[in-house]
Parts: sequence; C-alpha cells; structure tokens
Amino acid sequence: MRPATAAVAQLIRDIAPLDTVERQHIETALDWLDGTDDVFRRIARPATPAQHLVSYVAVVDPGEHVLLLGSHRKSRLWLPMGGHVEPGEHPLEAAWREGFEEIGVEPEFTVVGDAPLFLTVTRTVGDNSHTDVSLWYVMRGHRNHIYHLDPAEFSSARWWEIDASVLPESDPHLGRFVTKLRAALEK
Repeated sequence: MRPATAAVAQLIRDIAPLDTVERQHIETALDWLDGTDDVFRRIARPATPAQHLVSYVAVVDPGEHVLLLGSHRKSRLWLPMGGHVEPGEHPLEAAWREGFEEIGVEPEFTVVGDAPLFLTVTRTVGDNSHTDVSLWYVMRGHRNHIYHLDPAEFSSARWWEIDASVLPESDPHLGRFVTKLRAALEK
C-alpha cells in the first residue's frame, strides 16, 4: 500500500461508526483500499477510476445549530461543499482546497476537529455515475456571513436547521450525518 493510500486507510480506521451502515461503509472502504492504490480520480468523464475518494465539507454554525448546503447544479441535490481528492493529495488538504474554491473563505476545521466525522460509500446520480467514498469534514461557518459559492458548482445556498426531519433532497446519507453531527456538537 502506497503511503497516500495508507494515510487514507488510517483516517478511515479512526472514524467511530454511527451505526451498522457506517460500519459497513468503513469495512467496504478499507477492503477497497487494501486491494488498490488507484483511489484518486484522474479523468472526469468517464469517471476514472469508477470508485474514488471525495472530501465533503459540511459548513456548520455550531452556535446557531445550522448547516449550509448548496443547490448543486449537476446532481440537482442540496449538498455540502466538497469534491474529489486529487492524486496524492491528503483528504484534509482536499477539504481545505474545496472549501476555499467553493465558498471563497479559508476553512477552519474547529467544530469537531480536523479529522473526518463520517464516511459514506455512495453511487452518484446523473450522467457518468460512479461510486464516491466520501470523508465528511466539518468546517466552522457563520450564519450571518454571506458566502459566495462557486457559480459553476452551485446555483444557490441556504442554511438548514440541524434536524434530520426537515432536510432537503440531498445525499442519501445526509440525515445520518446530521444525527452524528448533533451528537458531536452536544459533547
């Protein structure tokens, strides 16, 4: 296993699973990493390799208990910021880069720390469907700050209360992420 892949595997091993689904996703991701070093997306269309790493950046205002989601142009879902991890890039570096590129501020990973809080393995929707192994990072945000989202990625943004019962159409695991986030914020 190459050092970059080994570093990702250690990040994943360090995630305490929320439930049996996340435990299964962790096992699936570790099995995948154990079998290949080809984990970084190199070609966008078609997605190559067909399964690759993503760093999600959930922008959270912990004092207000709200989460910023963007209306993603390609998927037509309300999603956290984030994107594919570049070859050899550490997922935290990718989270920082994606946060900066997509909302125009230097990310601060101070809400729950700079390790990923959550992991999912998800088949994407739309053209060029592929499987994303997503590490979910939590960035400090401020509800009263006006963020300028990348217009190529997002058509708009909105703050959502951290309540799984009122979340928009989004990543299929967003509700579970919010459950884990709420527990982390209560510590």
